[in-house]
Amino acid sequence: MHQLTTTRPYLVRAIYQWIEDNSLTPYILVDTTIVGVDVPMEYVRNGRIVLNISSVAVRHLALDDDAVSFSARFGGVARDIFVPIEAVLAIYSKENGKGMFFDQDGDIEPPPKGGKPVLREGGDRSSAKPRPSSGARPKLKVVK
Repeated sequence: MHQLTTTRPYLVRAIYQWIEDNSLTPYILVDTTIVGVDVPMEYVRNGRIVLNISSVAVRHLALDDDAVSFSARFGGVARDIFVPIEAVLAIYSKENGKGMFFDQDGDIEPPPKGGKPVLREGGDRSSAKPRPSSGARPKLKVVK
């Protein structure tokens, strides 16, 4: 079986397009500890930086299979930015936080054959209720 390419660049491009189509502001969260990241280090906090990649904030944006690159001004100084795709930890909308957060280790792996999906850390299931076991029936209660 041949090695599949990572889904990350495709998902980054899709979410970017969705954010722009909805007139929102796309931000990326970058892991600056990854080799090859070229960002203004004076803005890095705890090994991370958040970058506005909206079409009105940057020039020459390229969302390639191997990297995100663009030119932008930081403190009035033009800078060329280069972010290897594996350093992109998230792409999301500034206004509502909707977008996609990626596993640091790469793509999310499918469950083993016959296995059940496992909720990974960071997954939002706060409103999910546990399902009853296959032998139990749901119970309804009238509340007045």
